[in-house]
Amino acid sequence: MITIETLAIGQPQTYHDAKGAWSSAIGRQAITTPVRLEQLGHVGDAVADTKNHGGPDKAVCCQPASHYPLWQAEYGLANDHPMLQASGIGENWTLSNVTEQDVCIGDQFKVGSAIVQICAPRYPCTKQDRKLGLDGLQQRTIATLRSGFYLRVLQAGEVQVGDGLELIERPHPTITVHKVNQHLHHERDQAFGRQLLVVDELAASWKRIIQMIIPSLAQ
Repeated sequence: MITIETLAIGQPQTYHDAKGAWSSAIGRQAITTPVRLEQLGHVGDAVADTKNHGGPDKAVCCQPASHYPLWQAEYGLANDHPMLQASGIGENWTLSNVTEQDVCIGDQFKVGSAIVQICAPRYPCTKQDRKLGLDGLQQRTIATLRSGFYLRVLQAGEVQVGDGLELIERPHPTITVHKVNQHLHHERDQAFGRQLLVVDELAASWKRIIQMIIPSLAQ
């Protein structure tokens, strides 16, 4: 069963680097106590860039735990590197027993006393490159399709570390998160893009991305 290996929340912080000051909630901290999950996310969690992050379609940011050993090998990271700590790229849930190939747009899961739904791949942000000091990580995330994914909350409730995600509905069994990434980032398949535009469960922000990536689909 897919399981919450790490649950992390946090507030925006200001960071400083050679490019100047910037704000992000990427430095989320792991918690072990139950937390309320509502339509806009976990109580106690927030985002800095409300234009590109947050909202009902990005209530929970998820990352497969299995990606981290791959990043460690690719970048030659020491075990104490920030990327290899809890919530390495700022996700809310680090999940075991899952990759983007295992889950589909529209999948509904019972977790704790909440019900959540997969609504989009995560589009990688350049702030992860800055926070972790790994130049090109955004583009490598796109190239490797290790995106993670977002959940919307259909029923509020309490969740905590160790909770399993019980699949209760799969309306689009052929539209995996991996397939969405593959067809749009690499193949730019017009027929598949057109199919996605009428999938009600897909986040509106990703429908806009599809229309940007494949201009012929813009309305």
